[in-house]
Amino acid sequence: MNKTVITSTPINELARNRWSPRAFLDKPVERVKLVSLFEAARWSPSGGNEQPWRFIIGIDHDEPWQKIFSTLNEGNREWNRQVPVLILSIGNRISSWDGNVSDYFQYDAGQSVAHLSIEAMSQGLHVHQMGGFSVAGARELFEIPENFQPLTVISVGYFGDPESLPEKLKQRELQERKRKELSEIVFSVKFGEPATIINGK
Repeated sequence: MNKTVITSTPINELARNRWSPRAFLDKPVERVKLVSLFEAARWSPSGGNEQPWRFIIGIDHDEPWQKIFSTLNEGNREWNRQVPVLILSIGNRISSWDGNVSDYFQYDAGQSVAHLSIEAMSQGLHVHQMGGFSVAGARELFEIPENFQPLTVISVGYFGDPESLPEKLKQRELQERKRKELSEIVFSVKFGEPATIINGK
């Protein structure tokens, strides 16, 4: 299924084609491709080069996969049952510079997952990030230290058939991708006033 968007100005093909499906094939993902995803995440930028991101991976319904799956809320479990790879993203809350809670650890961890997502597209894979999971459950199951914060669960795999989804989810899968206009998100003189590079003035 082609979900490539028509953008207001040309952008790279990986970004144009990146989206978050719910229909995945029950097909193993090659180890070399998975390693490439984490290598892309590893080279993401971070404040002070602190690299706060950590990941726990579950593959092909192994024990870590089962643990991650068990933390998902029921709505996310519904479409993740055959997803071959589940990843728990985690951020180090504490800055190594001063020992205080970092203002940027979530931002930096998010950047690493963005890099992972684009690398997935280049490998012919898709990812879907979820906030609908039990943080407390993940912390307990994986014995995650207090200074680390579980952030998201990420599904990884090959795109599947939307017909395999329940009707409500199938309709969401097939609907057109939409985003706010650039004039709604890029400002200059003051908040809410579109930047001149956007409106052409």
